[in-house]
Amino acid sequence: MAAGYRVAVVGATGVVGEAMLEILAESALPLAEVFALASERSAGETVHCGGAELRVGELAKFDFSRADIALSSAGATVSAEFAPRAVGAGCVVIDNSSQFRYDREIPLVVPEVNPHAVAGHRGIIANPNCSTIQLVVALKPLYDAAGLARVNVCTYQSVSGAGRRAVTELAEQSAALLNGRPAQTSGGAKQAAFNAVPHIDVFQDNGYTREEMKIVWETRKILEDETIRINATAVRVPVFYGHSEAVHLETRDKLSAAEALEILAGAPGVSVIDEHKPGGYPTAASDAANRNQVFVGRVREDISHPNGLNLWVVSDNVRKGAALNSVQIAEVLAGEGVGLRKTA
Repeated sequence: MAAGYRVAVVGATGVVGEAMLEILAESALPLAEVFALASERSAGETVHCGGAELRVGELAKFDFSRADIALSSAGATVSAEFAPRAVGAGCVVIDNSSQFRYDREIPLVVPEVNPHAVAGHRGIIANPNCSTIQLVVALKPLYDAAGLARVNVCTYQSVSGAGRRAVTELAEQSAALLNGRPAQTSGGAKQAAFNAVPHIDVFQDNGYTREEMKIVWETRKILEDETIRINATAVRVPVFYGHSEAVHLETRDKLSAAEALEILAGAPGVSVIDEHKPGGYPTAASDAANRNQVFVGRVREDISHPNGLNLWVVSDNVRKGAALNSVQIAEVLAGEGVGLRKTA
């Protein structure tokens, strides 16, 4: 067996799980062995990790003492059941579901923003929501430079954020409408094709959706600042891959657009596309899809507030918003070596 880490990918047949396997093969993390795991229904299927073909094992039957790290993207209910079992077997779990994000004892990590939080783990590290990840990657360098008093963000989120079935439904609805047939929807949902739907996840008592509140809760936790006032509106749009965000922020100290651009251009994980001409800005389909960076453009001073700035932030929600961020956490964890086994 080669020296390195034994990594289990939970939810390996899903959109994010497949991306985790692809990114693992490209990563700097030394791999001794990779296990692809999923439900009983998917067990026996074949997936790929680089040039290697892996047979999917059944999660319920897997012995986690065989793995050093588990990258999980199988949903909160599944994580609640298997993660404690994995930790008990000595495996560190990096979980992409919402199950552990709001537990004060569990680190919520974006490596470009708060890698130090990894050191405080007790066996589980939470991966933030996709829309939060790209937001805080863009906000952190500005926060460090001038502080943040308020953030108002409108997200325009691709259907892949709802999983593979939602991608298929958008394609089917688009084809139907373009051929003069009605779009088929399920469960009372609004059609995704040629539409913008201001409803992602369940409504909360305050009238916001859980997706919107995730941005509030997670941004404060990651930036370690409960004083930031945050307001969010989350919208599903007919895009296959890549989330876009219109961000309006108020800094505590004055920061010009030119200064913000210079700061962002040197920030880890950020690529700036900001030219005042047609196409001089990032978009989901043209720039972000299947790429690892968080793209920022349309940086300008808010004409309604002396300390206001406006940003347009775009990223691939499946890669940086989920799979890549998880693998990057594993790389940080390996670098720190905190509570982590390694196969010699």
